[in-house]
Amino acid sequence: MSRPAAVRPALPWVIAGIVMVALSLRAPIIAPTAVIADIREGTGLSAAGAGLLTGLPVLLFALATPLASRVIRRFGPETTIVLCLAGIMAGTLIRSSGPALVVLGGTAVIGAAMTLGNIAVPVLIRRDVPWNKVSSATAAYSATMNVGSMATLLGTAPLAGVAGWRWAIAAWSIVTAVGLIYWVLRRRNAPGAPVSSGMASKTTGPAAAPARTPEQRAHTQRIVALLVFAFCGQSAAYYATTAWLPLLLTETRDLAPAASGASASLFQVAAILGAFGVPLLANRTRLSVAAIVVAVFWITLPVGLLIAPQAFVLWSIIGGIAQGGGFTVIFSVIPRISHSDAEAASVSARIQGGGYLAATAAPPLAGWLNTLTGGWTAPLVLVLVATLTYTTGAVTAARLSDRD
Repeated sequence: MSRPAAVRPALPWVIAGIVMVALSLRAPIIAPTAVIADIREGTGLSAAGAGLLTGLPVLLFALATPLASRVIRRFGPETTIVLCLAGIMAGTLIRSSGPALVVLGGTAVIGAAMTLGNIAVPVLIRRDVPWNKVSSATAAYSATMNVGSMATLLGTAPLAGVAGWRWAIAAWSIVTAVGLIYWVLRRRNAPGAPVSSGMASKTTGPAAAPARTPEQRAHTQRIVALLVFAFCGQSAAYYATTAWLPLLLTETRDLAPAASGASASLFQVAAILGAFGVPLLANRTRLSVAAIVVAVFWITLPVGLLIAPQAFVLWSIIGGIAQGGGFTVIFSVIPRISHSDAEAASVSARIQGGGYLAATAAPPLAGWLNTLTGGWTAPLVLVLVATLTYTTGAVTAARLSDRD
C-alpha cells in the first residue's frame, strides 16, 4: 500500500526528512519550561497563563486536527510539512518578541502548525516507506521528537543565562529553519500531489483502491476505535507524568528540584530505547507481542511508584521505555490498516484528535487530585487507569492488524 519502488524516494532521504520534521514537533513546547520563571517575570504571566505555554499547543493538537486533515488532502504531505515548519518558525519568533498576549499568540501559532506535521508524517511513512520498514521509520520519528525535547530542555537555560530568555527560546528556530530549507528543496524536486484516495501497489504502481466489503470496513473501523482508545491512554499517561513527576519526587523523596528534574528526565531519555525496541521485537515476533511488552512496562510505572517509590529511577526508566514504545506501536498500525493516503490522513486525525483531548485534561486532573487528597496516590491511580486504557486498546488493535 506504499508507493512502488520505481517512484518511491530513497529511504535515507525519507528518514532524513522525517527526522528534520520531528526535531521541531515537540521541542518548541518544551523550551519555555526551562525558563518559565524568567518568562513570568518578563511578561507578568500568572501561573495559569504560564501553564498555557505547554497546555495550549496540546489543546490545539486536538482542536485543529480536522483542519490539518483538510490541508493535507488539498495540498499533499510535502506542502503541508512546509506550512508546518514555516508556522512553527513564525510562531517561535512571535512568542519571543512581545508581551504576554503576544507570547500566547505565538504559542497558539506553534500548536496549530505542529498539528499539520502530526498528521502529515504518518501519511509520508505509509506512502514512502517499504512495508517491512514502517515500524523502524516510526521509531525514528518518535525517538527524534524525544531527542529534540531533551536537547531543548538542557540547552535553553544556559542560553538564557547568556542572552536572556527571549533570545534563548527564539534560537531554536534555527533548527526549524534548517528543516524548512530541506523540505522546500525536496518539494521543489518532487512536488507533493494532493493526497490520493487510491491505493498504490508495491509492484504494479498506483491503482484505484479495490472496493472493500462491509465486513472489511467494519474491521478497519474497530481497529481505529481501539487506536483512539489507546492513544487517549498513551497521551494522558505521558502528559500527566511529564507534568507532575518532578514535583512528586521532590515531595515524596525529598529531592532538590534540580535532582528531581534530572531524575524525571530519565522518563524522556529512555523513550529512545522504547521507540527502537518495538520494531526490533516486532520484526522477530509480531507487533502485538511488542504491544504487550510495552503495556506491561507502562503499568509498571505507576504501580512501582505506589509500591516501591524508593526505586523511582528504575520506574522512570521503565516508564520512559513504555512511552516511547507506546507511540511507536500505535502509529505503526496506521499504515497497516489504511488503504489510501487520504484514509491514512483521516485515521491519523481521528486518533490524534481524541488522544490530545485526553492529554489536555490529564495534567490538571492529576493536579486537582493531588490538591484534593493532599498526596500522590490518587494521581498515580489516574496514570494507572490511563495505562490500562492504553493496554486494552493497543494490544487488541495490534492483534487485529497482525491478522491483516
